[in-house]
Amino acid sequence: MKKIKYIILGLITGAFTLQSCSEDKMDDINKNKNNPEFMESKYIITDVMTSSAFSITGSDLAFYASIYTEQLGGVSAQLRNAQLRGNEPSASTTYNNKWNTLYSNLRSLNIIVKKCSTGGEEAGNYHTLGIAQVLKAYNLGILTDLFGDVPYSEALSPLTNPQAKLDKQEDIYKEIFSLLDSGIENLNKQTTFASLGKQDLIYNSPNNWIKAAYGLKARYLMHLSAVKPNYQEVLNNVNLSFAHANEEMYFQDGKVSYPFFLVNKTRGGLASSKTLWDMMTNIDVKDPRIADYFIAIEGKGVVPVDHNKDVQEAASGVYSPSGLSYSSVKDAKYEANSFNAIYLMSYHELMFIKAEAAARLNLDSEAKGALSQGINAALNKKQRLTYPTYERVVPQDLTGKALLQRIAQEKYISFAEVESIEMYNDIRRWKAMGDDLIQLQHKEPNKFPKRFAYGNSDVSRNPHVKEAYGNGAYVYTDDVWWAHGTR
Repeated sequence: MKKIKYIILGLITGAFTLQSCSEDKMDDINKNKNNPEFMESKYIITDVMTSSAFSITGSDLAFYASIYTEQLGGVSAQLRNAQLRGNEPSASTTYNNKWNTLYSNLRSLNIIVKKCSTGGEEAGNYHTLGIAQVLKAYNLGILTDLFGDVPYSEALSPLTNPQAKLDKQEDIYKEIFSLLDSGIENLNKQTTFASLGKQDLIYNSPNNWIKAAYGLKARYLMHLSAVKPNYQEVLNNVNLSFAHANEEMYFQDGKVSYPFFLVNKTRGGLASSKTLWDMMTNIDVKDPRIADYFIAIEGKGVVPVDHNKDVQEAASGVYSPSGLSYSSVKDAKYEANSFNAIYLMSYHELMFIKAEAAARLNLDSEAKGALSQGINAALNKKQRLTYPTYERVVPQDLTGKALLQRIAQEKYISFAEVESIEMYNDIRRWKAMGDDLIQLQHKEPNKFPKRFAYGNSDVSRNPHVKEAYGNGAYVYTDDVWWAHGTR
């Protein structure tokens, strides 16, 4: 990211040395037709939607999160090193590409916000402005939830601030809520600009973006449960969000494959997990998802990764693949996994949030009702594997800690794979609250990564980030602010 900044600075400096060029000619030369600043906002925002889903939500960030949450196991190359808690969790190179992508998304969204705000060339384009603000809150949320204190307030103007300071996560959360509130306000306004139409790859309705914004507010309010609990406000925002699964925030396109399918097909670095297997079989051994989620190996049966043991460098046929992302030339039906949805904010997540908030307010009946809705919605996610005839029975005598644990377990199962980043956030949040709702099985429990390591692009060039990174060991010792940490 910083390398790009210095290249740009060098080009600008070099341009001013061309004294033989006229000022008009220089102005023409400096118009970069490939720079998003010179594009209509509707084209920029389409790219950001694709990037937010495919390159962030369903990216390496989710692959590593799925290993740390033990929803999957890492069995080869870098993913196995993460499984074994080798250099990967603390190395500044591990997440560097996605660190850069997050900042690229935020800068592109910043351009849209400026274009569509007062004084911009698209001033009055309120709906595009509102969508950009919601997406900006979403990308900023992932950035700070995974990395903690990060450059933000100075980081979106790299030419002015090439070595941006770190902002506190508490302040970044204030910005997230401000962006969502502003997005809702703008999406409710009348505009003379045409709708995004086909350029909107997630929705084609301002109303659904409004509901998504309220859902994200509920999510981020729940993240603050350990430091600033406000469960009634969580419920208030839930009630303004999705009314059913058709309104949820997801990305599904026949031209863009489900990322976990791609990594399984091209790299094979992930396998099914014994932690997930144990949880599912303990709750209901007749759950039909068990047979589908864990692919049997010929002559061996189901062999999921046991996180309490060493994991060998594995080629195909050693550990059971996950049926959610399995690719098989022998069985064409599994190729349909390529079209599974990438969830940015699902209806079932919203219902699990509602269930937990209600349970913590001792509204047990409401909690169990939302839990059932969440389970049933997750059973029929927008993926190849669905279960419309299976009904999970929630015991009506659940209350207190037992009810909270059941909510956490059902959420864990329902979030398998593509929603692993949010499960990673939940597990850290529950630990900070003193609630051991999910029992992880890793043989080195003291090496559970409490955060992701800063990207090398800034560690190597920004002294503020370099100092915060140190030798990278902080990922095992320093919680993020909303988990009772200091940064």
